[in-house]
Amino acid sequence: MTSPAAPTSAPRVRPPASSLHRPRRRRRLPFSAWHLLLLPVAAVFLLPFVEMFLASVTPASDINRIPPGFWPSRFTVDGYARLFAESEVVRWLLNTVVVSAVAIASHLVLCSLAGYGFARLRFPGRELGFLGILATIMVPSQLLMIPTYVMFAKLGLVNDLGAAIVPWLASAFGIFLMRQFFLSLPAELEESGRIDGCSRLQVFWFVVLPLARPALATLAIFTLLGSWNDLVWPLVAINDEDAFTLQLGLTTFQGTRRTDWSLLMAGNVVATLPLVLLFLLAQKQFVATMASAGLKG
Repeated sequence: MTSPAAPTSAPRVRPPASSLHRPRRRRRLPFSAWHLLLLPVAAVFLLPFVEMFLASVTPASDINRIPPGFWPSRFTVDGYARLFAESEVVRWLLNTVVVSAVAIASHLVLCSLAGYGFARLRFPGRELGFLGILATIMVPSQLLMIPTYVMFAKLGLVNDLGAAIVPWLASAFGIFLMRQFFLSLPAELEESGRIDGCSRLQVFWFVVLPLARPALATLAIFTLLGSWNDLVWPLVAINDEDAFTLQLGLTTFQGTRRTDWSLLMAGNVVATLPLVLLFLLAQKQFVATMASAGLKG
């Protein structure tokens, strides 16, 4: 009798060759590798703001201690209470908001009109006038303070909030910025508007300005920072405490022999907080504006 045949094993199925050489998928980090470098840098920039806030809630005995400590022994809001009770910080803040709002609005209107005129209109002396405007950027502002003060005194603008507003109505930098942007726009867009029967002003308002939003946002940001933090000119032109801006009012907390650090740091927090909140609310617009590549000559 023949012995029963041994059961044959099932043939092995080899995986396709493509799967043998397929690279393994690497797990991606939930954040970019650049964050490992940017996080320490951000901490370095954030440290002064943290120290400013901690100093504003630190008792005077801890601030004047030598050596001073980073972390207060206890938290107190006496600096903020004295700030709003013993000073006109609310009025100063309101004055600063008025100056910054007028400065932004006037810069957007006047600088855009002047920049468009230098970029598109043809008139005698255009290049010479633009070079003259650019030359004013190279003049140190300290050299202009005395003649500007004399002119403002004759106009009756000294010791008034208008003394802080008028210098921010327009700037050579704003005109230059808007002119460079308008030069980058295709002239065919404006010509199509003129063919449709629009006037030069209508083309500027309905065609050019909507395309100039990145440049206008950039100009608004720089104007806000400059007008909000302006100190030297208001310090020269304004002596009336009711017309003080916030930065000028904070100088009253510093004396020749003694500085009230808790009051000064609380005022600095009040002066910095609106800008920080504005950046947090519109940070995407800020980053997109700064990264826009439309500003070229």
